[in-house]
Amino acid sequence: MYKSEQLTLVRQSAKEFAERKIRPHIMEWDEAQIFPIDLMKQLGEQGFLGVLVPEEYGGAGLGYHEYVAIIDEIAQVCGSIGLSVAAHNSLCTNHILQFGSENQKQQYLPQLASGNSIGAWALTEANTGSDSARMQCIARREGDNYVINGSKCWITHGKSSDVLVIMTRTGELGTRDNATAFIVERSNTGLKFGKKENKLGMRASETAEVILEDCVVPLSARLGNEGEGFKQAMKILDGGRISIAALSLGIAKGAMKAAARYAQERHQFGQAIANFQGISFKLAEMATKIHGAELMTLHAADLKMEGTHLTKEAAMAKYYASEVAVEVATDAVQIFGGYGYTKDFPVEKFYRDAKLCTIGEGTSEIQKIVIAREVLKEYPIA
Repeated sequence: MYKSEQLTLVRQSAKEFAERKIRPHIMEWDEAQIFPIDLMKQLGEQGFLGVLVPEEYGGAGLGYHEYVAIIDEIAQVCGSIGLSVAAHNSLCTNHILQFGSENQKQQYLPQLASGNSIGAWALTEANTGSDSARMQCIARREGDNYVINGSKCWITHGKSSDVLVIMTRTGELGTRDNATAFIVERSNTGLKFGKKENKLGMRASETAEVILEDCVVPLSARLGNEGEGFKQAMKILDGGRISIAALSLGIAKGAMKAAARYAQERHQFGQAIANFQGISFKLAEMATKIHGAELMTLHAADLKMEGTHLTKEAAMAKYYASEVAVEVATDAVQIFGGYGYTKDFPVEKFYRDAKLCTIGEGTSEIQKIVIAREVLKEYPIA
């Protein structure tokens, strides 16, 4: 398992920040569905919003192991903030970093890395979901500009974003080379923000609809060449799945930590309930599954740092870690009993937050499709 002094310091910094700046407000933000924009600026000052961005563009210049540690530690305190940090880093910012021109990188990355600009990444549509080849958000070339019409849903930071990477269709319906990505700024005429979702969990991480009505963007806003958007998105999602695995890992750890402490404090029949086999076995299963999820997540991070193809491993890590988060949070509520069902104790929030991890950036079912497809490539018919 990769370890370094830098990784230890980064993890400790993220842990201390989460305890000081996030924990005191988690239920306030959750209950009122407040997306704490001021906190995002503080996260930027800490280097947590430009983790993977090179120092020359104002980022922290760190790797995926440090990135996983940051998401993990923040999510142990609040999944919502962990989700926002993950989406800002791995989707919008990383798309510009990976596929932007030098001018685009210089223009947008310093603002995103510092937290002065909030990023969003818009792929999903109401009627297409994971079938991105059939997007109805269309960009039409007009001279030196493109005119975009359509809408996107389930967009993290969909109302508060300053910089959006928006996936559009520029080619024929149903083909893999029909998508093109554009950078759209909040100030662009024709960009509107629609309904903010009232969610079960992750309530302090804003999710909203993005609407584009004759939204004009210059040719210079295009990321790469026309028709390259689908391939770009698939590569971005490989890294994004590591993010969600790390987020799931943190939520699971937070739930287990709360349950383990409660099991030692709570007494029944003259002893701590941790002494009962039914409870101790749950804790053993939690710890074992979390350990497995962590190893898979770090393995995917290893491959990412090596520049190795990791579609299968990233999907495996995301799939397994997200399902583990749900299982662990469910068992944590059970260990707390009736108290676990109340908002006076932390596990009900982990329980609500965890479910999103099995849905966002590709459902568990989609991950299985991805994994199976990659496995079949490895074993072709002779």
